[in-house]
Amino acid sequence: MQFPYGISDFQSIIEDGLFYIDRTGMIPVIEQAGRQLIFLRPRRFGKSLWLSTLENYYDIAKKDRFNELFGHLAIGKQPTPLRNSYVVMRWDFSMITATGNADDIETRLNRHINESIDACWEKYAELLNDEHIVYADDAIASFTALVHALNRRSLKLYLLIDEYDNFANELMMGTGDDHYDTLLHGEGAVRGVFKAVKAAASGMGLERVFITGVSPIAMSDITSAYNVAKNIYLREEFNQLCGFTEAEIADVLQQLIEAQDAPRYSLDEVLATMRAFYNGYRFCRRHAERVYNPTLALYFLDVFAAHNRFPDNILDENLAMDRNKIHYIAHMKHGTEVIGKVLDDSRPLLLPAISERFGVRYIGEGQDQVGLLSLLYYLGALTHTDSPLPGEVALHIPNLVMRRLYLEEIRDVCLPGDALDRAAVARALYMQADITPVCRYLESRLFKVFSNRDYRWSDEFTVKTAFLATLFNDVLFIMDSEPELNRGHADLSMIVRPDMRHYAVYNVLMEFKFVKLSDVGMTGADVAGADDEVLHALPAVQQAFTEAGAQLRRYIPCLRARYGESMKLCSFAVVAVGFDRLLWMGGRGQRTEDGGQKEIHNSLVIPPSF
Repeated sequence: MQFPYGISDFQSIIEDGLFYIDRTGMIPVIEQAGRQLIFLRPRRFGKSLWLSTLENYYDIAKKDRFNELFGHLAIGKQPTPLRNSYVVMRWDFSMITATGNADDIETRLNRHINESIDACWEKYAELLNDEHIVYADDAIASFTALVHALNRRSLKLYLLIDEYDNFANELMMGTGDDHYDTLLHGEGAVRGVFKAVKAAASGMGLERVFITGVSPIAMSDITSAYNVAKNIYLREEFNQLCGFTEAEIADVLQQLIEAQDAPRYSLDEVLATMRAFYNGYRFCRRHAERVYNPTLALYFLDVFAAHNRFPDNILDENLAMDRNKIHYIAHMKHGTEVIGKVLDDSRPLLLPAISERFGVRYIGEGQDQVGLLSLLYYLGALTHTDSPLPGEVALHIPNLVMRRLYLEEIRDVCLPGDALDRAAVARALYMQADITPVCRYLESRLFKVFSNRDYRWSDEFTVKTAFLATLFNDVLFIMDSEPELNRGHADLSMIVRPDMRHYAVYNVLMEFKFVKLSDVGMTGADVAGADDEVLHALPAVQQAFTEAGAQLRRYIPCLRARYGESMKLCSFAVVAVGFDRLLWMGGRGQRTEDGGQKEIHNSLVIPPSF
């Protein structure tokens, strides 16, 4: 089995017999949905392959190859009357770079559209009687001439526009508002292009338009220039148009495992790992089934099929550039506050609705946070989860790959260039079950930053975020915030990945508590200078340890039942006293004669209840 990682050409995939999830049964649904459609999904989610599928299906020049390309697929068994009945032209705005001034970008936009039009004249030369009109300096005039030529010959045009907002997003997050406004507002070049598309679809011969992109921001800023496209990206029937379901992933994994001479991992182990890192996207709140990012899934499957192992780096670096978008949002007005709310798994992230129309100025003003959260949803950094309230939309981070990008943003802001020190203290924890270096590091470095910045999360969530940002390691661990254990939610678990369990590495379980300075009647300076024995003896601190210890005692048996009694586990209760000191109890777990769990503690004073 060969996987088409990085290949978005439908014809090549079919001709070469590559792995392909059949979505062609959605073509009749697309036809019924409307003639001018816009479909949004995050980057690398299979949008370009879907456009290529439509291109091959409707292209009048490929009529003789229909059975070869589609005969074995769903649409080949029940084709629609519109198959192979269009002249098809495709614009790919991801090919237009956003460097230089506004005139440079406009020149590249004009050139790209003209090249597409020129290719269209050549491809359909016989149908167009060798007529060929291209205006070198005016792509809109070239487009109008082509549409008129098709109309005179009773030919219909299907226009596919891929990544319509790509260079607009680059402008917005890079060179600033000036170039963006010049191109998308007023009589800007992009606005002019979509104005021409709208006119051509008004009886001039342009019959169908299908547009893909990431967010509706650019379309909102174009406003009346193109206000006729129907948004289908939130409709439940299109939730799985792009992306893989878990059943599809499980099926291909089972085939790969059965084909291996000596399988190293069970289906459950591989599927659980992929689920944790890649699954979680619900693009319609009314549709319960989640889908996998197809690029990430293919990246994993390609390595697993070739080498019978997991990828060392679970995050495909082709997706890592999404960090730039989280960075952009984090530095906007209210951005850090939004990032804090997103990372807090203990509270539902609720908003009235996903915004479908919001422009750059609305986002920049940041008067409320709905626009920022909606943008994170469109970027794939948030997705739907079940809402506890009727009529409210609930969002959360879809998977560990996305959580890593958020944590890296916080880490880079608070601890730039500190990778070696972070790695050393983390290594002491998971290799030696020694939490002391981590706590001392956080006291001296990260807590001082947190207490003076806008990351003002005044409870144990702050402590958990600090540990997550410092310890996050998806090469060794499946790091889960708020995992459900024994009808409760542990603060942090670090479970060794199935492919890394042959190393002498501890699994880690942590519970965090936060004690305010006012609760102990001390100043930050007093707490910083106090002995451990003094702080441990404080009633508020002992109460915090009692609560955390009781939670750990509930969760540890659940983890052992899930991963095996012999799992190498260390567990810790960590109490922060203000942003000045960290206290801890716990350590390496040992089995007792009666089968219970005995802890070797690293603390100086241990309340009997722990």
